[in-house]
Parts: sequence; structure tokens; C-alpha cells
Amino acid sequence: MNTKNLFIACVLCSALLSTGSAYAEHEHSYISGVGCKFSQGLANTATGFIEIPKNIINISHEQNIFVGLTWGLLRGVMEAVGRTTVGAAELITFPIPTSKFITPPYVWSRFSEDSRYFGLHMPGFWTTYGPLDDGE
Repeated sequence: MNTKNLFIACVLCSALLSTGSAYAEHEHSYISGVGCKFSQGLANTATGFIEIPKNIINISHEQNIFVGLTWGLLRGVMEAVGRTTVGAAELITFPIPTSKFITPPYVWSRFSEDSRYFGLHMPGFWTTYGPLDDGE
């Protein structure tokens, strides 16, 4: 590697490291934002299927067991595909600072809260904390 390429690489690396992360809620460094986004993407890709029992449980508690086993199962499958897809997108884009893709960040965080993508509440989805957590 010649001196010119080494200089360009150093300038690019220092620019990336000095850039603030738009991904984090609080002021974090670029490195911590990248690490958080990578771990969140890995976890969501691996555990997206937990959305199925999550939706069955929450809808059964809100409505009844029949609705939970039918609509909860259907919605759980849709949410599982969504969370797994978003997790894969976070893994692919982890070096790029972005805003949050999904809330709550992990399927087990605020288990009774419905998943929201890009901060949007989907119509017909609950938006308050449910019976299985304290809203933390």
C-alpha cells in the first residue's frame, strides 16, 4: 500500500470514528452505535420466531383464547417475518448510522407491547403496555 492510499484510509477512518451516531437515543460514539445495532440485528434475526407465541399470548389475554389461537397466530407469523427481516437488514447495514428500525428493540423487551417498525403504529395493533410487563 502506497503512502497516498494509507493517508486516504486514515482520513476516512478518522471521519467515520468522529461521526456521531444517529442510531442511538443518547449520545453514543460511532463504535457503540455500531456494536448495538449489530447485536440487535443478530438477536432479532435469531429470535424473530418468538413473535408467534408473544402475539398468541397477548391477544388471548386481550380477547379470548380462540382469537389468540387464530388471529394471534396469523399476526405472530407476520411479526416474526417482519422482525427477522428487520434483523437481517440491521446486520447488513450495521456500519451505517441510522435511526431505530424496530421498537421494542428485542422481542423479549416489553413483551406485552406490540412491535412497531420505523416508529409507526400499525392500525389495529395495541399500543399500550400489556399485562405481562411493567412498562419498562
